[in-house]
Parts: sequence; structure tokens; C-alpha cells
Amino acid sequence: METETKPETWTSTCVPSTNADGLPVVPMTDDQKYIFDLKGWLVLPGLLTLDQAAAMREHVYKFQNEPQSLPADKRHFMAGPCEALLDHPVLAGILSELLGHAPVASEDCYGFRYDHGFVMRRGTQGADPFSPHGGGGIHALIGNSHIYQHQWGKVHSGLTRVVCELNGVEEGEGATLLLTGSHKAAFPRTAAVSGPDSKLWESYSGPPGSVLIFTEALCHSGRRWTNPNRERLALFNCYNAICSKWAPHGVPKEVIDALPPKRQSLFRGVWTGAGEGKGVNKYFDEVNRAY
Repeated sequence: METETKPETWTSTCVPSTNADGLPVVPMTDDQKYIFDLKGWLVLPGLLTLDQAAAMREHVYKFQNEPQSLPADKRHFMAGPCEALLDHPVLAGILSELLGHAPVASEDCYGFRYDHGFVMRRGTQGADPFSPHGGGGIHALIGNSHIYQHQWGKVHSGLTRVVCELNGVEEGEGATLLLTGSHKAAFPRTAAVSGPDSKLWESYSGPPGSVLIFTEALCHSGRRWTNPNRERLALFNCYNAICSKWAPHGVPKEVIDALPPKRQSLFRGVWTGAGEGKGVNKYFDEVNRAY
């Protein structure tokens, strides 16, 4: 008698239990799960210390203004002091819940991967970046990274954005606009949200080192920065399922090779596999890498 084969499901996991720096991974709380599923976004005010944010700020400015002054293995905005943000213990716990796939996670590697990122620097000059996009991701077809799936007690966020505000933000200054709940929207946007001043848009506040996490299935937009005394400086990073990649660009080989092994696992090849050994994507090496 043949054994029935059950369909594979994406099971969240909080493995590994420590990050690459040996710090205990912090599981996503029930409150955080509820808020994220309800709204499509979550803010962690002051996740980093002011000293951590200052060191990251200094590195990002040096990378952008004097890249040749940095050694090759530090020549990226997520290198140097910023690499600790890649798998910060709180972020590792949240991303494990939203994206982690248990069969490809172990104490040596994460069940999700880093997809891509960029630096956001915005002053009061220039064109208005208001351009709403996303929304309705719960209805997206399988294969679209901008997809949001859920069942009772579990969600899968698809492409997930992690924004770290290195200069801090106050609500109304021009931080990212978020259309709460639109990741589950069944109707197209209407004139009610045609402009950035609609009451339906929400934003957030936080000191330097605050972090915003949202599903890319959510409708969101940039907005003109209004504070003349400081620019917006934020790290925009995206994470994805181990079997999916959205953007072609990534982190230079020299930077990845200098990371601790567990952090390197965020840059594994884009596949899943099954079984044991090299038949399942639980390892990073010279061949099994995304970039």
C-alpha cells in the first residue's frame, strides 16, 4: 500500500537559537505577530543603541563618500559595523517567524535569506517621491515574491522589507507611508488615497536606530522629506524565502567571505531541496552562493 505524500508547507522556525555573534535569537512575540498580520507592518523604536546607530552612520557616509578608503571586505553599506544588523537577534527571530522554512534551518544556518538592499538618503530638495505601489498581496499568484499568505496561527510574508532609520524620524517629517491592511485588500486603490495627505496613510516615529518591518505585499510610498536640519538616512534591506530572489544585485563576494559562517548562510544559493547532506540547502560554500 502506497503511503500518501502530504504537500510541503512553509513552517516557521526560531532556529538557529543564536545569531552569528552568539547572541540569543529573540522569538517574535504574540503581540508583534498580531500587529504585523493586522497592519502589514511593525515598528521597533530604538532597536539599536545610539552608539550602534552612530557607528553605522559613520560607515555608511564613508562608504558613499570615500569608498576607496575602505578595505575590499568593508566596501559595502552592510559591511563593517552594519553587518550586525543583518541578523540582529530581534530581527532574526521576527524573520524566522515570517520567512523561515524549518527544513532548511539549523543551528548553523537561517531558514531565510538576504535578498537585496540600498541606502536611502533624502533631503528637502528634489522631486516628490510619492508613488504608491503594492497592496493586495494576499491575492498574488504563487511565484510572485510580493505575496502574503496566512492560515490560522501562521503567516508567510514573502518579500519582507527591514528599514533601519540611522538618523531617526518624527511622524510628519517624510518617512515611509504605509497603507495599513492593504496587503489583504480585495479592491484597487481609489481616490481616497490618491495623495500623500490622505488620512488613510500612516507613518511612524523613532530615535536613531529604530527599525520598520513591512511586507512588500503592502501598499507603501515614499514622501517628500521636510526636516531642513537633518537628512533622512536609512538602510532599506529586503529578505526573502530561501527559494526566491527578487532583485539581481547583491553584496560583493569579498564582503560575504569576511562574514562569520552563520551570517554567510543568508547568502546561500536560491533553492530548497530535500533530504540530507547537499541535497537540501543547509550550507554555504564557494559554489552554493547567490552572488
